[in-house]
Amino acid sequence: MRGSCLCGTVRYEATRLAGPIVHCHCQTCRKAHSAAFTSTARADRADFRWTAGDEARGAFESTPGKLRHFCTRCGTHLVAEWVAQPQVILRVATLDDDPGARPSAHIWLSHEVPWLEYTADVPSFTEALPPKA
Repeated sequence: MRGSCLCGTVRYEATRLAGPIVHCHCQTCRKAHSAAFTSTARADRADFRWTAGDEARGAFESTPGKLRHFCTRCGTHLVAEWVAQPQVILRVATLDDDPGARPSAHIWLSHEVPWLEYTADVPSFTEALPPKA
């Protein structure tokens, strides 16, 4: 599987996922991604490699021992890692290929934002909101 940032400068490959895809609602993920939750999946370090953009890749230590890697040009957060652990944490939305798996859980719901709605009465559109009449 290939993944990349918004501007395409930083790219990576992962041979396979080493765990399920989960939607993480923790406060640090919400802040790092400016989103109500982020979809993540682990990959073994042996199955992961950066393929382009080393000069544009930055890192931020959001928690002691945890680095969040991002593109310094467009700001896309791509991967996180606990430096002492054998896996990296992919941001599934940055994959350019279908990982072949689907989300299996929501985690850190104790941090969930109160305005997030999953009800059927919230309208959905296949693209942008329709123009106001």
